[in-house]
Parts: sequence; C-alpha cells; structure tokens
Amino acid sequence: MCTGCNTCVKYCPVQVPDPYNQDLSNNKAIHIYFEQAVPLVTYVDPDACLYLKEDKCLICESVCENKAIDFSQKPRKMDINVGAIVLASGYEPFDPSLRGDYGYGRMANVVTSLDFERLTCSTGPYKGEILRPSDGKPPKKIAWIQCVGSRQVIEGGNTYCSAVCCTYTQKQAILANVHDEEVECTIFHNDVRSYGKDFERYYQRTAEIPGVRFIRSYVSIGREIPETKNVTIRYATPDEGVKEEEFELVVLSVGLNPPADADAMVKIFGIELEPHGFCKTNPRNPIETTRPGVFVSGAFQGPLDIPESVFTASGASALVRELLRKRQGKLTKEKVYPVEKDVTQEEPKIGVFVCHCGANIGSVVNVPDVVAYCESLPNVVYAQEQLFSCATNSAKEITDLIQEKGLNRVVIAACSPLTLEPLFRDTVREAGLNQYFLEMANIREHNSWVHSKEKEEATQKAKDIIRMSVARATHLEPLQEIELPVNKNALVVGGGIAGMTCALSIANQGHDVYLIEKEDDLGGMARRLYFTVDGMDVQAYLNELISKVYRHPLIHVLTNATIEEVSGYIGNFVTTVRTGNWERKIDHGAAVIAIGADEYRPTEYLYGEDERVVTYLELEKEIVEKAERLMNAENLVMIQCVGCRNENRNYCSRVCCSQAIKNALKARELNPNLDVYVLYRDMRTYGFREDFYREASERDVKFIRYEPETAPQVEVVEEKGKKLLRVTVMDPILGQELGIDADVLALAAAVIPSPQSHEIVNLFKVPLGPDGFFKEAHVKLRPVDFATDGVFLCGTAHYPKHIPEVINQAQGAAGRVAVLLSHDIVTVSGAVCEVEEKRCMGCGACAEACTYGAITLLESRAGKKASVNPVLCKGCGLCNALCPTEAISLKHFNNEEIISEIDAAVAKII
Repeated sequence: MCTGCNTCVKYCPVQVPDPYNQDLSNNKAIHIYFEQAVPLVTYVDPDACLYLKEDKCLICESVCENKAIDFSQKPRKMDINVGAIVLASGYEPFDPSLRGDYGYGRMANVVTSLDFERLTCSTGPYKGEILRPSDGKPPKKIAWIQCVGSRQVIEGGNTYCSAVCCTYTQKQAILANVHDEEVECTIFHNDVRSYGKDFERYYQRTAEIPGVRFIRSYVSIGREIPETKNVTIRYATPDEGVKEEEFELVVLSVGLNPPADADAMVKIFGIELEPHGFCKTNPRNPIETTRPGVFVSGAFQGPLDIPESVFTASGASALVRELLRKRQGKLTKEKVYPVEKDVTQEEPKIGVFVCHCGANIGSVVNVPDVVAYCESLPNVVYAQEQLFSCATNSAKEITDLIQEKGLNRVVIAACSPLTLEPLFRDTVREAGLNQYFLEMANIREHNSWVHSKEKEEATQKAKDIIRMSVARATHLEPLQEIELPVNKNALVVGGGIAGMTCALSIANQGHDVYLIEKEDDLGGMARRLYFTVDGMDVQAYLNELISKVYRHPLIHVLTNATIEEVSGYIGNFVTTVRTGNWERKIDHGAAVIAIGADEYRPTEYLYGEDERVVTYLELEKEIVEKAERLMNAENLVMIQCVGCRNENRNYCSRVCCSQAIKNALKARELNPNLDVYVLYRDMRTYGFREDFYREASERDVKFIRYEPETAPQVEVVEEKGKKLLRVTVMDPILGQELGIDADVLALAAAVIPSPQSHEIVNLFKVPLGPDGFFKEAHVKLRPVDFATDGVFLCGTAHYPKHIPEVINQAQGAAGRVAVLLSHDIVTVSGAVCEVEEKRCMGCGACAEACTYGAITLLESRAGKKASVNPVLCKGCGLCNALCPTEAISLKHFNNEEIISEIDAAVAKII
C-alpha cells in the first residue's frame, strides 16, 4: 500500500517538463497525488517511465519498502458478493478548452479555478505562491469569470447551475488578498448565489475587501497582449456600455459535469441517469437510485457542496444499514491493543517527531534545524523528521520507535490536533502507552501558514512551540476514558418531514424511536405545501409518510407534547415529556432535533392591511384552490427577499426563488392571460432548478432586478373610483421607474427560526448560530452533529432547505444516530474537571458558567459543594479559570502542565 513516503520520487532518474514549475527537481516520471496535503497514491507517467518504454529501469520498485510498486501486476477481475452498493463517483470539472471560447489552453494566463487552487496550495507548482504561468510573477490584477460551463444553453455547455462556483470564487478572492493585500480582484457574475448557511455573510465579507469588485455582466475574452501576456475582457456596464479591461491573470470558474464514467455505471449497476447525465434518483428519497439496493451520495446526485455531500454519505450508510440490518456486526473485528505499560515511576523519555507536512511546513520551517534543536532539549532522548507523520508508514514508525527507544512521552510537531490527535493517540496506544502521554505542537496553523514569508522567524517560532510542548509533556499524567452503557432507544423532537424521515430510518435499523410533536398531528410546515418546482405532490407524499410512521411498530408518536426536562448524557438521556395531564419519562441513548422553522409574518408592503397582499404559502393555497380572484387577475407581482438579506436577518432563505418560479409557472398554467412580474435581487435557482427559471422566462414571466437601496414601493392609489395596488420599482435595464398595478401581490416571506429554539437550547445544551438556527459541531466534518455528544440535528431547524435536501439531511442524522446506538458502550474523554471539596466554598460561579450543565451544587456536611459530572464535562476549562479558590482543576491541562509551558516560553526572553 502506498503511504506517500516520496522515496520513489526521490530516486526516479527521469525529469519531466512542467509549464507551471520552473524547478524540475520535483517533476519526475513518478509522482504522488495529494488532496489537502494528504498523500493519496503514487502515479506513474506512462509516457515518461523508462520501464514502460521497454527499458530495464526498476528503481522505484526496488526502493519501495512497502512493496506498493509492482510492475509484474496484471489486470484481474474479482467477484465480490455484496448486499448493497453506494455510488459516490463525484463529478468531473468542466473543461473549457473543448469549446475554446475562453482562451484556455491558448492563452498562458487563463487558468481554471482548479488550476488556481493548485497555485494557492503549498504542495502546488509554486509552493503556495500565486504566480502567473507565463513568467512566474505575482499578478496584481486578477479576474474571475463565473458560470463557465454552467447556465449555458449552447453546445458544449450545461443548462443547470453548478451550485458551488459563486462561493468557491469568493474564497479564492479572499485567498488572493491574503497572499497580496494590494491585488485587485474582479468577479464577473450573473447572479451571486450565496444561498447556503453563512454564505451571505461570506459574500459580504468578500465584497468589503478593498480592491474586490463584483461586476454583473456576461463577458467575452478579448485578446492576449503579446508583450505582457495579459488578457483583455469585454463586459457591459449599465452606464458606460461595453468596456474592455486588461487583466494579468484570468480565472475561469468552471462548473461541475457528471462523472466521465456515468454511462458505464448505467450498464454495470443497472441504474438510470437524469437528463443532465447525473444519477436519476427517487424524488421522495434522493439517496435511492432507480435500482433497489443501489444508493447514491455526493455530487453524483447532482451539484452539491461539501456539507451536503457529507450528510448524503451518512444517509447512504443509514439506508444500507436498513437493508442489511440482519448482517450488522457479522464481519467486524474488535481492535486489540497491547497491555498498557505503567511508566509513571520512570524518568521522562520524550520522543519528538517533526512533520514536513509536504511543503505546508517544510517549505517555510527549516525542519532539520528544528530536529537538531529538539535533541538538545531536556528529557528528549530521540528526535526525527517525517514527510507526513499522519501517513500509515509514519504512524507505524512512531509506534516501533516508542518500543525500540523506550519512549514514555511523545511530541508530534505537525498540524492542528483538531483533526489528527485521535490518530496519534491511537498510535501511542498501539505501542502500549497511555494515549494521554501524547502532546501535539501545532507548527502549521500557528506558524508556517501565518509566517510563510518569514522563514527564519518561523523556524525559531517552531522551536519555541516545540520547547513549550516538551516542557508540558514532562508533566503529563495517564488518564482513563470513561466507558458507559448505551441505551438503544432514540428520541426525535419534531414531527415534520425531517423528523419523520429520520425516525423511520432509525426504526428501520431496529431501534425504538420516540417521536415528539407539539401540534395535534404530524406534518409540520409541509402541511402548507402542495407541490414542488419539479412536480412532486407534497400532500400525497406527506400522507404516505405519516401513514408509515403510525404503522411502524418501533415508532412511538406523542402529539400535543412538550418537553419539561432533559437530563443525562450520551448513551443515557432521560427526557420528561408532558402530553395534557400525563407526564412520562423516556430513556434514550440519542436525540435528534428536527423542530423545523417558521414563516416570517411581513410588516412591510401593506401585508395585513390589504387583502390583496399575500405570502408565497398563501398564494400556493389559492393556486391549488383555484381562487376566483387569481383566475380573473391580470397582474401578479412577486417580491423576493422580504424579511431577509437585511440588517435584521442577514441570511438568504434559500427556498424562496424556487418557490417564486413554481408559483409563477402554476399561476400562468391556471390563468394563461396572467402577467407575472418577479422583482428580485439575485435569482438563486441553483442546481437543476435553473431549468425551471429558464422555462419561466420563456413562458413570459417577467423578471426585474432591484437593489436594496431601490427596493420596490407599494401603495394604494385611487383612479377612476377604483383602489389600485401599485408597485413601483426601478428597472435597471430601462433606467427608469415602472409602475405595476397588481391584482395580487405575493411576498417571499423569509424562513425564520422556530420560536421553540431557545427552549431546546436550554433543555439539550446546544448552541444557536448568529441567525438563530441551530449550530452544528463542524460545518464540514460534522454537519448533523451538535457539540453536545449524542444530540444531532436535521431539517430546517438547521437552516432553510428544499424537501429533497431535508430528506438527505434527515437520513444523514439517522446514520449518525445508528453509529452511536450500534455500540454497547461509548467512551468519553478523560480530560475533564474535578473538584477538591476542601477548597470549594460553594459560590456556584462554576455551575453558572458551565454551558453543558456538567456542574451542580450538592449539599454536604460542610455545606454546598460543586460536583462535576465527568460524562457531561467537555474539558473547556471555563469553570477552572473562574474558581476563586482554585478548587477545580482540569485534568490534562492542570496548573503544573500549563505553568511549565509558560516557563518554557519566557525562558527564551529572559
């Protein structure tokens, strides 16, 4: 197995030219693919390899200690019997060279967004510096062109929106500014589709950077200037007509194509593709393909960003568990660790391993110099450098050296412990050491990434950080994690589509589920929805879902229910629920929060004052009921972004643009003579919804864009004895105000957090984000988990979503719950607080500060004393810092350990 050790690349005698890299020392016939600085696999260039060109060279095979290279291998077929298949084949980036209209492949300084990612990467051709391919100089003026290969009804283009490009372009503009504060960044766009959670703030952050311009215009590549290799772009402006501007680097924001082997997968797996070439899915469960037992996750569903890809993967695992429930645990083997050695009586013998992290650290920090310095530190008996400490061979090397050198403390100088500390703790456990004898020194995020241009200072800082870590490691103590039994029941709060979908999936995996709903029946906000933009009958789907829930023998539904109290911890919660005069305690191992969201009740545009003004949900009901005033109406005006994307609610409600399109199309179908006007800021019909936006435009739905400062005005005017509802808006194309007399005015009212959110926060000790929606543990790594262990979330309680997205996330939450409930025991960290009763004076400051409810005041003979529940404690140290008598100490971060670090830090200064 390849571990990315780089030995083969080092010894390869063949140098291969690379137009992006002037230094040929790294361009060999064999190289390593990286993803976010983690080595994936070696790749041999068949056009350059001497052996494959009939030579006898076998150097790479001979130097590979892991026997990952074997030129004697022949292709072979294997038959594997499986009960389910998950297709996660991803996507292909659009190739702009095929059409040739953007100069890509012809003009040296026209690159794709993926090329630009490589330019910014520390393992890229310029080791993280953003330089022009033509001359290796830093560009001072960069342009991004949006929608390359997306939203294009031309040969070679895709009609759909690729969904991710607007946000990744903003990220790249921010990165360019970080590299060079004087760089000018121009983003040419159509609509800015910042529809995701926190995306609107990210867009605003980008727009506020000095030197960043957002220009709304279609563009064309002009010419390449021979002397400078600069590229000109032509674009339209509302005031000055067509302009031509020169840029030093042009980045094409390419869209997402279906995977290249999609047609082959149709034949192999017996699935179907939808019209754009992605996997055709069940509209009522987008993780299911057209063939039973074959599931799909990630971007093969259609264009998805990272968080959604993650919870579709978790959702696919949940559906596989449902299908293979009887086989669960049949093939798993428990990992056996060696007996833990007691080293508490030994003198500290510390080993230090300094990671290059490819070029992330090694290109900035002088790693050999740091290793030599480490050897001089007190109690350090061994130090060495590693290319990637997280690689399998490096971890094995650490384990072997612990045993060989008799190490009893280990310091890994590498990246953030947030992602890799569990791996390294497991590594020291495999050597027979207590896992808490590990200390990580972060010399990447805290050093090389922020001091990339100060190499000498960064090297010295790395020495300082490691010196502090070594000092702390000397005082580390062995700790034991706490093992707890797991109650196999689950609690789901909220009986909408998200809650019911999640409950059904958990129950189908064999667990009892208690479904709590505050209303007198299930359904939630979906009871006010009748159809989706792609034609699904929501009420028929909802009734079928409710029927499945009530019929399932493992789902226990409690309606008209309120939660009175929640106690306990991961694997062992106790929730008190009241229904009428009846109170019941429910024992459960996990909880899912799926309480949904509400519709904003507008205070603007005469809503509530004039009966002709309605919200989109109210309009949808009138369409279904074929209301007479809608059948006879001449003008329907729809206003977007009502109650959001403003100072009070600085987020996009995500679903409103598609709602506008679906209602406009349905209204025109109902009344073909109806004129429909949609007044919008950005039409955010991302993904395949773009096709419906185009259909609405072709069916004469009129779209008029407005800016916040020229927002529409609504008033009642009297003409010829009739009271008219007049909407006035500035048309940016005509450059003048338009007055539209509306028979019906529909408002895209914002999706707002449920008013029950704050109650849930207090009951389950979970956080809210800045917009009032629940905040996940990590937006990419744990998008359906809370920071509170054993509590999960899904649906619009997390953020506004369309129904298929709600189902995806609900299945993902069910998958995460099943992971927990499939275990008989769960372990929690040993790094928790403890109270020395003699010092505690019972002031209660610690209990008040603890956001996890881990500290309570208990009566004792000496009065009230603080008591810590170690299972609930997260080791944040807030109580420890507040205690006036130092009665609380935090294991693994005690005073002796912290003070030793401080002493080591100031020793250099003194």
